[in-house]
Amino acid sequence: MSLLSQLNDEMKIAMRAKDKLRLGVIRMAISAVKQAEIDHNTEATDDNITAILTKMVKQRKESIKMFTEGGRDELAEKEAAEITALEFFMPEPLNAEEINALINNAIIESEAASMADMGKVMALLKPVMQGKADMGAVSGQVRARLQAL
Repeated sequence: MSLLSQLNDEMKIAMRAKDKLRLGVIRMAISAVKQAEIDHNTEATDDNITAILTKMVKQRKESIKMFTEGGRDELAEKEAAEITALEFFMPEPLNAEEINALINNAIIESEAASMADMGKVMALLKPVMQGKADMGAVSGQVRARLQAL
């Protein structure tokens, strides 16, 4: 089942359950997918949808940080609930050992020898890790490994 079909099915379930928060989040996700299809003039793939969902989760995490700093805990809780709803559609996250193994393989495969090769390594990692790991943290790990070479 494609991710878009899964989103549509879960939207119907949320409607029947009268779960307004989940329904709103799913509708936002479907809307973002359709907007991306229009913007790029292509049909959405599971990888594209995962990238959109990852971006939505990242935006909500940033909002939580700002709301918490501003003393708006009720809004931070709402954002956290939205993250939970979005993560239902995301692939299973990679653990630290899997991330380290993928980074090692990418460095070997790209024959990286210095920081100048970071782009090559990240280009290999992004399609494999998108939505499964925090790419900012992965980038930091790659940077540290390449500086140690």
